[in-house]
Amino acid sequence: MFDILLYLFENIVNDSSEIWIDDDELSKELKRAGFHDDDIYKALMWLEDLSDLQSNDIVPFIAGQTSVSTRVYTLEESIKLDTQSQGFLLFLEQVNLLDVATREMVIDRVMELEENQILLEDLKWVVLMVLFNVPGKESAFEQMENLVFDEPDGTLH
Repeated sequence: MFDILLYLFENIVNDSSEIWIDDDELSKELKRAGFHDDDIYKALMWLEDLSDLQSNDIVPFIAGQTSVSTRVYTLEESIKLDTQSQGFLLFLEQVNLLDVATREMVIDRVMELEENQILLEDLKWVVLMVLFNVPGKESAFEQMENLVFDEPDGTLH
């Protein structure tokens, strides 16, 4: 499923196409790319749930959040997000790329992925997907994009 999300994200962001509009056409394109129906359905539901996080009538993630909080991870979250990933999320908050609401959206989307543990590189892609889908986070998205694509080679001293 994560491979499909990456495929969609890379093609949508890079091509700026209208691929999101028609689920049937999107499914056909993903089938032509070699993905299986079950995985396609799960990926589309994951994206729909991401969209719902912003407009949920019960408790939207974007509204009603405090500006400062300390995140205590559950056992399940700690298994899926190791200390390096948790530290990276904290770093993104400290440099104001994530706020409380977007951090919680990222954690929610990570927990819905089928992988037992999320690698840091995969977490960065989830953060990009969340920021891309949240109105008003264009600058944070661009900065995060730079973190993902412009990483220096070699050891930093």
